[in-house]
Amino acid sequence: MAQPINLASAKGEHAPSAATAIESMHNLELLAPAGDRLCVTAAVENGADAVYFGLECGFNARVRATNLHLDTLPEVMAFLHERGVRGYVALNTLVFPSELETVERHIVALTNAGVDAVLVQDLGLARLLRVVSPELALHASTQMTLTSGECIQAVEELGIRRVVLARELSIPEIRTIRQQTAIELEVFVHGALCVAYSGQCLTSESLGGRSANRGHCAQACRLPYDLVCDGQDVDLGDVKYLLSPQDLAAYELVPELIAAGITSFKIEGRLKTPEYVANITRHYRRALDAAATGFQAKFTEQDVAEMELSFSRGFSPGWLRGCDHKMLVPGLSSAKRGILVGEVKAVRGHRVVVNAQRVLAPGDGVVFAGSRAEGDEQGGRIYEVTARGNELEISFGREAVDLRRLHSGQQIWQTDDPKLTAKLRKTFSGNTPQRRVGVDMTVRAAVGERLRVGARADNGATCTVESCELLSAATKHPLTPQLLEQQFGRLGKTVYKLRQLDADITGTPMTPLSVLGKLRHHVIEQLAASIATPPSRRTAPQETVVLPIPDDAFAVSPEPPTLHVLCRTMEQVQAACNAGCRSLIADFQDIREYRAAVETAKRSSATMYLATPRIQKPGEMGVFRALTKHGAAGLLVRNMAAVAYCMEHGIPFRCDYSLNAANQWTVDYLRGRGAERVTVSYDLNRDQLLDLVAVTPPAWLEVVIHQHMPLFHMEHCVFCAVLSPGTNKTNCGRPCDEHDVRLRDRVGMEHVLHADVGCRNTLFNALPQSAAEIVPTLLSRGVRDFRVEFLTEDATATREVIVLYQELLAGRVTGKHVWQQLRASNRVGVTRGTLEERRNPLAVL
Repeated sequence: MAQPINLASAKGEHAPSAATAIESMHNLELLAPAGDRLCVTAAVENGADAVYFGLECGFNARVRATNLHLDTLPEVMAFLHERGVRGYVALNTLVFPSELETVERHIVALTNAGVDAVLVQDLGLARLLRVVSPELALHASTQMTLTSGECIQAVEELGIRRVVLARELSIPEIRTIRQQTAIELEVFVHGALCVAYSGQCLTSESLGGRSANRGHCAQACRLPYDLVCDGQDVDLGDVKYLLSPQDLAAYELVPELIAAGITSFKIEGRLKTPEYVANITRHYRRALDAAATGFQAKFTEQDVAEMELSFSRGFSPGWLRGCDHKMLVPGLSSAKRGILVGEVKAVRGHRVVVNAQRVLAPGDGVVFAGSRAEGDEQGGRIYEVTARGNELEISFGREAVDLRRLHSGQQIWQTDDPKLTAKLRKTFSGNTPQRRVGVDMTVRAAVGERLRVGARADNGATCTVESCELLSAATKHPLTPQLLEQQFGRLGKTVYKLRQLDADITGTPMTPLSVLGKLRHHVIEQLAASIATPPSRRTAPQETVVLPIPDDAFAVSPEPPTLHVLCRTMEQVQAACNAGCRSLIADFQDIREYRAAVETAKRSSATMYLATPRIQKPGEMGVFRALTKHGAAGLLVRNMAAVAYCMEHGIPFRCDYSLNAANQWTVDYLRGRGAERVTVSYDLNRDQLLDLVAVTPPAWLEVVIHQHMPLFHMEHCVFCAVLSPGTNKTNCGRPCDEHDVRLRDRVGMEHVLHADVGCRNTLFNALPQSAAEIVPTLLSRGVRDFRVEFLTEDATATREVIVLYQELLAGRVTGKHVWQQLRASNRVGVTRGTLEERRNPLAVL
């Protein structure tokens, strides 16, 4: 059933008009994920308008998926296009200098295979793609962290056709963005939610040496953490998964998203099964189809249960309804749970008695709730079940479940339904296509002429075929429109279905049915050949793809190196000034303290830059204006809206690591926008950093050589979720202003949690990372700008670190000496991180 949509109420106060919303419905797209070839079929057969997937050769954010082989792309694109479906390839990771030639070849292959669009994170790769294949559509991945109209406007010149919006945006914020740009907008409507902003998570890189910006997410957000507040453990009971959001499920919000101006509705899940793809796609197909006709699809309890069984950590609207930190992260589990069945009442022999809310059947998968961290969560498939009223008695196969560990009141969840799985599999595993493409035909038949058939399909394919023989006059059974429709409508197991046939018959021509059958087969063959031919798009010869950087830009400066110091407290600012630092950066939670920081720096004849927030959302441009009122020398910018703001107002600026400069094309792009220097991405290891220095003027770069690496940067506020009775920043009471909070991981490290001016949280690595040992090499290659960053260090620790690095840059101590001194003075130790010097792998022997 479906309910009529009131577009006036669904659109909101400032949304497009009802007429505009209705017009936009004709261009709506349901975009489904595909982690392998079977998932492509599952998506198509269950109603996807487009499918996105990665390649096994890399450069996509889901390396753990099976992905598709580059050589199979022509066949896959022909399969999709024949069914009227678009295919998008994810090249949504950062690209390093040594990989640019390879990715250029991939771009040419994608273009020639007929790929409809490419999803890109890397700003430099976006530039390269425009040069190599100017006609291939470019979609900005959510990894590009474009969170506002201002951010989008700042990169429009790259030729971006569509932006995948950050999951952290609410519907009113999306509506505002729609008013500020004509670029197509895509939004996630279903699937897993990352707790960190996409493209801004360095947890896997910092803790495990495997970058999420390279597709190797280690999912540290799904692990348990203990809360330490002001040095004391806080007992949160069963709440352990402080960074694990529930899954997004926006099936009821589709009409509002349409009214807000969304073009493409995206399902997450390239690591999920074909059955998951089939299940979720078919439900959202119904929601979009209903909305397109002015109705809202009604989802029954059974509909929702089916989606939950495919995969669910619990459903939520995510951030689309705004921030509700307690709802988003209940913290009780991070695993797939499915549907709550009930509670254990008792264990009787080899059977478990359950007070049940729903029926179970033999073969169903269940799990008994517990703590995965403690290892007491267990489950299995039901062997036998007996129902007595609201009670179920269930038994399992031998040793599947340790019944001794079960207890009264323990929740039991259904995780799998084999009957549902079998039903879903049938939608994409048969020989007969479930999804058909409408085709209209015209037939011209006249005595003494060849029979001519023209066909035009909804997928864009067209053809015209003729009989070999001339038509003769009928003696008994002349051709009729009904006969032609019957014969040409026999399209069998092809993807086509005859929608309309217009017959132009002159006289009483006749032809054998076998001739009609041959013509029908020729029509199908010609339609397939028509759509299988990729569009002709030009590509640039690889030898012409050169970044024009003048040779004199690589000249090594004779000036001594500069140590830039980023401070997060006034105590650190004063200590840095006392240590003789003349280039400072302030990154404070309370921007009202910036004036004092600037004045302190000026008294010491030091320059002071102020750091912008990493995220800028609609309505937050005032933060930039506030920063410029304090008399600082410039800004350290962390998002594209800040870049555009500085360009417009003539403010000196440097680009920080959050802009993900991993190759010379990105560095050159940001320099072209006016950046004095660009901070190198934290995703580069030692060799990749040296590769970048070799192809980029060293004066353009700034390298961070000491820091507590930021792990998660989140819209989610842990302070509000667990230390406040409120739900968001409007009613939380700001516990972040009063308490020192750390999250303790499974190995006992206590990571510092900070909130910024926008109430966004950053979790910092407890261990400082030092790149001291690579500094001499960087100096020899011409790099002159180095940065150290502080977190919670007091004045004494701040001075000690600064002096060590000053001595290193002056050549009076070695990198090894700095490392040893830092390790001895820091109670939790220090790590070399990704910039560790290469060592002989046999040395340990």
